Amino acid sequence: MNSTSEQGFTLIELMIAITIIAVLAAIALPNYNGYLARSACEDAKGVLAGAAGRMESFRAQNNRYRGATETTDDANTRLGDWGYNRSPVDGNPQFAIALTQVTPTEYTLTATPLANSRLAGRGTLTLNSVGVRGATNGATAPGFLTADVWNSSCRGL
Repeated sequence: MNSTSEQGFTLIELMIAITIIAVLAAIALPNYNGYLARSACEDAKGVLAGAAGRMESFRAQNNRYRGATETTDDANTRLGDWGYNRSPVDGNPQFAIALTQVTPTEYTLTATPLANSRLAGRGTLTLNSVGVRGATNGATAPGFLTADVWNSSCRGL
């Protein structure tokens, strides 16, 4: 009687293990990419709110929005000085933040996805001096609602 036993995995066992790993990766990877896109959008909303707070602080001290810089009349330069010209403010930028309209009594902040970002071409976020939040979806997505972008973890952008 020869009682030698072979150890190891059969080809079938390896194929089953690889199939299970592939199925798990197919489920997890899109969810992870969606999480990264939502977190970039949420960060942009936070940066817009922070920039709006700085603009309100400037207005409280100077009684105007225009001229929100010390040396020039370019408010976008001041956003950079304040650290609110991109989102996230540190790390790999996903959005460019800019003042797209500034008058002595009002402003509009716009967050535009950068060309190499996760949300490139997907639309913009806006916030103005009276707190009106807006968004565009870049393309005409069915069922797109601005409220979904601001209230539901950036859904629709």
